[in-house]
Amino acid sequence: MTGRGPYRVLRGNLAIAGQPGAVYTPETGRNLPAVAFGHGWLTGVSRYRGLLEHLASWGIVAAAPDTERGPVPSHLDLATDLRTTLDICSGVRLGDGTISVHPDRLALAGHGMGAGAAVIAASQRRVAAIAALYPAHTAPSAERLAADGALGDTPALILAGSDFESVGSNALPLAAAWEGKSILRTLDGATRNGLIEGRRLLSAVGTGKHESKTARTTRALLTGYLLATLNDDKTYRAFAEPDTDIPRTTLIDPHAPKDEEQPKLKVGQLAKLLRS
Repeated sequence: MTGRGPYRVLRGNLAIAGQPGAVYTPETGRNLPAVAFGHGWLTGVSRYRGLLEHLASWGIVAAAPDTERGPVPSHLDLATDLRTTLDICSGVRLGDGTISVHPDRLALAGHGMGAGAAVIAASQRRVAAIAALYPAHTAPSAERLAADGALGDTPALILAGSDFESVGSNALPLAAAWEGKSILRTLDGATRNGLIEGRRLLSAVGTGKHESKTARTTRALLTGYLLATLNDDKTYRAFAEPDTDIPRTTLIDPHAPKDEEQPKLKVGQLAKLLRS
């Protein structure tokens, strides 16, 4: 899953449908799964091009609004734009009219504040799955929405770096509050901003640098999870199981006592899928 999939990828402009942003699709396909992706703080769609293209190459329509990019963004407005993006994907034919999305195969995902915005959007619109990549705090609180039952039994994949217990991350409380089936994994050696592509202003002082290994593993985990949950593809079912051993990751129990050592899981069962 770290390698590109079998489909040629097309890129489109969501602004044609009234929503600033980008959409990446396989060249052809009917009743495809789709995910709306929320960007992190002070970033935009261009910083996730590799991730979105990767998803599309595996047969998943991946669309992202390019709004709320300033220093004081509205998380609620980004959530609204994510819902609008899903409506566009599922409501119109994409590409040259040969690409369509199944209305029951929809997911919300995001990075950093975009992960929180995806949770907010999911509390307002039913989806089949949620993926929170290195989530950050939002207003309203994503973990509060999860604890209040606003997400129902929607399953979730929550990924975090080795800094998941830092002030800037809410991965642990979000996973602890989730009522549905959730998976919390940390990636070995990853930091919460390592997913962002290209150079950033803070990278000059050693903060927020792109981590190619983090990006590759994240792409694989997200792609496998969405194919398993949205397509019910048995080939990738292990990516959606909460007790599956996956190389270079650690499965975290959010309800375990803090002083309880978390085991580092190593196994070869998924190595071939991760490298594919």
